[in-house]
Amino acid sequence: MALAGRWAMLAVLCASLLLVAMDATILNVALPSLIDDLRPSAVQQLWIIDIYGLVLGGLLVTTAAVGDRYGRRKLFLIGFVLFGVASVVAATAGNSAQVIAGRVLLGVGGAMVMPSTLSLIRNIFTDAHERALAIGIWAAVAGAGAAIGPVVGGLLVERYGWSAAFWVNVPVVVVTVVAGLWLLPEFKDPGQHALDLLSAVLSVTGIVALAWGIKHVAKGRPAAADLLVLAAGIGLLAWFARRQLRLKDPLLDVRLFRNRPFTAAALVTLMAMLAAGAALFLVSLWLQYVHGYSPFEAGLRTLPTALAMLAGSLLTPTLMHRIGVRACMAIGLAGLVAGFTLLALAPQPTSYAYIAVFLVTLGFSDGLAVTTAASVLVSAVPAERAGQAGAVSETSYELGVGLGVALLGSVHGAAYAARMAGAPAQAAESIGGAKEYAESLPAARAAEAAGLVERARDAFDSALATTSYVSIGIAAVVLVLVVWMVPGSFKTTGSAH
Repeated sequence: MALAGRWAMLAVLCASLLLVAMDATILNVALPSLIDDLRPSAVQQLWIIDIYGLVLGGLLVTTAAVGDRYGRRKLFLIGFVLFGVASVVAATAGNSAQVIAGRVLLGVGGAMVMPSTLSLIRNIFTDAHERALAIGIWAAVAGAGAAIGPVVGGLLVERYGWSAAFWVNVPVVVVTVVAGLWLLPEFKDPGQHALDLLSAVLSVTGIVALAWGIKHVAKGRPAAADLLVLAAGIGLLAWFARRQLRLKDPLLDVRLFRNRPFTAAALVTLMAMLAAGAALFLVSLWLQYVHGYSPFEAGLRTLPTALAMLAGSLLTPTLMHRIGVRACMAIGLAGLVAGFTLLALAPQPTSYAYIAVFLVTLGFSDGLAVTTAASVLVSAVPAERAGQAGAVSETSYELGVGLGVALLGSVHGAAYAARMAGAPAQAAESIGGAKEYAESLPAARAAEAAGLVERARDAFDSALATTSYVSIGIAAVVLVLVVWMVPGSFKTTGSAH
């Protein structure tokens, strides 16, 4: 396979990955416009944002196995076509339910695309050093997509309305599918084993139930049903793991997690994207509701994350060669701790200068950590089962983004509500609700309205600091685990097989 051909194939894969990654965050800045138009409840707002990542994460193990067995190119192309159809469903929505349905379909399509991109890279780039650079570009595109989503979304929303955040996908889907049909070769497991349907059901329901349970328990004072769903998710995933150990051809070889660097890499990806997903979501709201920026202006002010993530991802192959895998992942996590510490200790009201430094630190640290982790995961599996590495990497990635919004978003919401105790229910629910309530007051109560909005801004700022402390704790724990689990001499220059 010619060198130019390999990089042309990577360009096709990265174009698709860019859209899928952007859709995880593109609605962050479009949400206020969508709220004004469709009036979703607070719960619907969270689901509109995070259902995409949760569905995508839940399906990745199954879709990766389908790709291994029946063809990764085929799965990639079918998934991207579905992604385009789902974009139209969401763009034409006249109510919140249809937007959520469109986001669900986007998640299904994305779940077919994302593991295919990493597994095809594993097959296309057989040289370990060349593959490391390709993975660095892949991770840069994935991270930059999540980071520039608010910029693109802001520009489109400001000019054409929130539905443009979905319409933008359609022409890219058409061009990429045509190029993929022409350029991409087919790869699949020559063993041609049948798919274990029970394992597929267990993985999907287990991951979604786990994520749903964490989301609702994180809100505080969970109902018995919330705890039951969380327990069911844990139980289903335990059943799934036991079943994989007994199968000759498992959907996911859970024995891979006995490899401590492999497990550490999955944890690093989960934590890095949990931090990025939550931070970009909350900072986008902070820029619009606290400082009054337009969607596009808010998106531009999150751009430092994308640029720093691009730099971190592209520098990773060189840094891994010079200082090693463990050092790269540890530095990435330490950077997250430093960034969230800066945000937690920033004087209130927080200025954009602190936010900008935080975003640069977040982006570079995430790029470094995620690219290193992806290289570790890909090196752990043979080429014919590369879908399994893609599944673990992308499940960690997407669950991280989804759970970041769900878990840390809920922590922020609870902290905000606590600081708004005694305020009208609508104002205590969210800062957007506080502004809407204030605008509904008559002119004679203008001073009361202004005071309520100011109080909501202070509460949002304070809750952002509280959420940062939680993020510091999570990142610090994962940092300790990485130092313990990954040998200093560990390399990814060759496959483990």
